[in-house]
This record gives sequence, C-alpha cells and structure tokens, in this order.
Amino acid sequence: MSSFVLKLIAVISMLFDHSGYVIFNSFSAFNFIGRLAFPIFAFQLTQGYTHTKNLKKYFLRLFLFAIISQIPFLLFRLKFVENIFVFNIFFTLSLGLANIWLYDKNKILGMISLVSFSTVAELLNFDYGAFGIIIIFIFYAFKNNKVLMNFFFIFAVILKYLFNLLIYFNTIYFNSYIALCIFTILSIILIDFYNGKEGKKVKYLLYIFYPLHLLILYFL
Repeated sequence: MSSFVLKLIAVISMLFDHSGYVIFNSFSAFNFIGRLAFPIFAFQLTQGYTHTKNLKKYFLRLFLFAIISQIPFLLFRLKFVENIFVFNIFFTLSLGLANIWLYDKNKILGMISLVSFSTVAELLNFDYGAFGIIIIFIFYAFKNNKVLMNFFFIFAVILKYLFNLLIYFNTIYFNSYIALCIFTILSIILIDFYNGKEGKKVKYLLYIFYPLHLLILYFL
C-alpha cells in the first residue's frame, strides 16, 4: 500500500468523522471510522521527515497550514462540536515533527522534548493533545522494528481510552470509548501494509483539503 493510498484512506475517514456532526448534529458511528485518520497522518509525518530534502520547508509548510486552518477549524467546532478553543491538527503535527528532529539530534534531548511537548500539547488544547505527540514519536523511534512499533502504539491507544473512561465513566461513554479504541487500533493494520512507495504525488491537495472541507461543512 503506497503513501498515496494511505493518505487517501485517512482523508476519507476524516471526512466521515467531520461529516457525521453535520448529518447527525452529534457524535455518531461516523466518528468511529474517523479514528483511522490521525494515526495514519502521524505515521506519514514520520515518513515525510525521513524522506524530505528540506526539513525547514517541510516544517514551515506544516506551520503555515496550521495558521491557515485555524479559523475554519474553530468555526466548525463552534457550530458542531463544542465551544472550546483547540489548536488544529497541523499544530500537533508541527510539534511532533520538532520532537523527532530533536530526538535525531540527541536521544536524551529528544526524550525531554517528548515530555515537554506532550505537556504543552495537552495544556494548550492541541488536537489529540499529548497522545498525538507520543504516537508520532512511537512511529519514528520504532520505525525499524514493526513489532515494537505496533506494541507501543496499541499500548498508547489503550492507555488513552482507559484514561478517558476514568474521567467520563458511564454506560454510554463506556460503549463509545471501547468502539473508538478498537477503530483507532485498526489503523495500525493499514499502516503495516505500507510498502514504502510514494504513489501519486498530491502533496498540496491534501494540505488544502483540510481547511477547505471544514469550511464547506460549516457553510452546509
């Protein structure tokens, strides 16, 4: 499975996730499908870091689209989700990219930044918070050992949803979080089929899709 196919699956699942709020005006089964998206994007970020010819441009591109996407993201959240300020996923990806770059420079510095950046992402309400930074790190740190990568990813997912259950425990939340956990874990199966090939080049189309689809759903 090429990088293009993986990204396409992630985009479609993200569209399901966000469209569900428009169609049902609440959390729905569409959100379960949407759990496939972020782990794939996180994995692809580590691949982008490994193969990029210009890391500075890669980081600036992520950060630029983080800024561009923030207003569409907040408009969508205010209308369909909840009135809480959250930094969009591009901010999380940018911070995750900075973390694995520091880890490459110095392993100890990378571990310190992992804790620091995860704390920042959680306190400042980055989309996916500390979990987002941690799984980006897992995908990069264990990129040459698929067994460990899968193990630590699944372990991180289970911890995330167990933590959520402890905070929001009741029967409705329990059933939903179990389903969310399962669908998030399923994403690793798709990632394991990655063949290392790029496939079709649609780099900027995928970047543009994120803020554009949020604006379209908002106006719909």
